[in-house]
Amino acid sequence: MYTLSTTEIQTYLQQLGVEEIQPPTLDYLVQLHQAHVRRFSWQTVDIFAGHPTGIDIQQSIALLLSGRSGYCFHLNGAFSTLLRSLGYQVFWHRAGVQPLGTEPRINSFHLGLTVHLDHEGISQPWIIDVGLGDMPYTPLPLIKGTYTQSPFQYAVTSSSIDPKGWRLEHDAYASIVGVDIDHQVVTDLKPFEDNHEFYSRSPQSPWFDVFLLRQRDQSTSHELRGCVLKTINASGVQYTEIVNKQEWLNVLHDIFGESFVPYTALEKDEFWHRVQQAHDIWKQTQSLSNHPHL
Repeated sequence: MYTLSTTEIQTYLQQLGVEEIQPPTLDYLVQLHQAHVRRFSWQTVDIFAGHPTGIDIQQSIALLLSGRSGYCFHLNGAFSTLLRSLGYQVFWHRAGVQPLGTEPRINSFHLGLTVHLDHEGISQPWIIDVGLGDMPYTPLPLIKGTYTQSPFQYAVTSSSIDPKGWRLEHDAYASIVGVDIDHQVVTDLKPFEDNHEFYSRSPQSPWFDVFLLRQRDQSTSHELRGCVLKTINASGVQYTEIVNKQEWLNVLHDIFGESFVPYTALEKDEFWHRVQQAHDIWKQTQSLSNHPHL
């Protein structure tokens, strides 16, 4: 598997705001995971632009080292490579996200991760995931139970799809119901390549023509879908309509860390035009009863 050079590790850590390389301990893992979740949003920007990045590890690494971001295959692929390069025991697993209104599945539409840490001669697996959007902020032990990480509550349970696997149940406020993970380890990304091709290029993909970013921190979850910013915190859910391009660009930069670095001013104008047009159509055709302020 690909291993980062010392220079690449240092550049990656700089992106995360982490000052130095440390031994592969649980405390350092928590620091890295939290920093990654804060720094890199889950997003469909490049898919929306028609320029999706491949999921080859070196491509994902280059994407993040340049300050850009992507979705689960890029984020979990790159982060797992960083951890492995730092000396952690990291394993890839086939996984499946269960959207609202659907059944559980393990269909390789998500790259699951575990890290095994030795403690007093016993190997303890931890669930790592920086690629879900409203993912856990801190690694979760692979032990059945309920875990509160404001503003969400998660549960680790058995998977109904793989009796030897596990399931991460998500909060009722979250964008998904849960994730099922296969217990078997995979050593390359071939099981995910066809799904990435579909997700990133097919007109039937749920992300093909959707401008969507998700990010969370220690206490708040953010989602920008087109022109609507959804914020979840201890006070509940708040929706804010973005009404002009500069405000939209400011939200993208300040909350999601997206500055459209590789895109020209004309391309940014086109993004805003497409997003605003789709938003206007949505307002005309959908009930806004759940969002009375819009």
